[in-house]
Amino acid sequence: MVIHSLGEENSLLNKFVAEIRDTHIQRDSMRFRRNIERIGEILGYELSKTLNYRNQAVETPLGTKEMAMPVDDLVLCSVLRAGLPLHQGLLNYFDNAENAFISAYRHHRGDEDAFEVIVKYFAAPSLENKTLLLTDPMLATGKTLENVLNALKNHGKPKQIHIISVIGSQSGIDHIKTVFPKNTQLWIAAIDTQLNSKGYIVPGIGDAGDLAFGVKL
Repeated sequence: MVIHSLGEENSLLNKFVAEIRDTHIQRDSMRFRRNIERIGEILGYELSKTLNYRNQAVETPLGTKEMAMPVDDLVLCSVLRAGLPLHQGLLNYFDNAENAFISAYRHHRGDEDAFEVIVKYFAAPSLENKTLLLTDPMLATGKTLENVLNALKNHGKPKQIHIISVIGSQSGIDHIKTVFPKNTQLWIAAIDTQLNSKGYIVPGIGDAGDLAFGVKL
């Protein structure tokens, strides 16, 4: 797996990541969603440099100009509900992409820290020989992405997979390396070193879905 950890370089990306971490700023759910969206735009722009392009003649009022235009068939797949702002940020740039959505949630038995990831809803076009952009803002244990990958198998084999995340744990990244194809590329804004006993990233940001859309029952 090729890992692009963009937060290791100085850029405006780090400002947006700092704001979604900040306990005072993240109280503003609209600003939180917009920052996730902007992070998606930056990650998508960097990812776009690795896609395939072909020269195409573009007509202007005064003549023609050869321009390099993207040619990959893209499918943008996001994990509900936390992935929606990240999905929108990527869709702002990859506006011709097909879209897929999958629900995946942690099921805890009673008060136990251990959990399983349950996938209940999935809607997607064919992935056969397409480029899959798979988004999950918080790459914690990697179990969610593993289950999503298993759910995708009945929809065709993509020629390339790009995973887009905002913050991940090193152990989660190490896990998905073992289950995704070797040519998979990960685009991520920040990597944290620890997980707590409940499988949340430390220092992380907390629960991205709750911060974006409100606390659930």
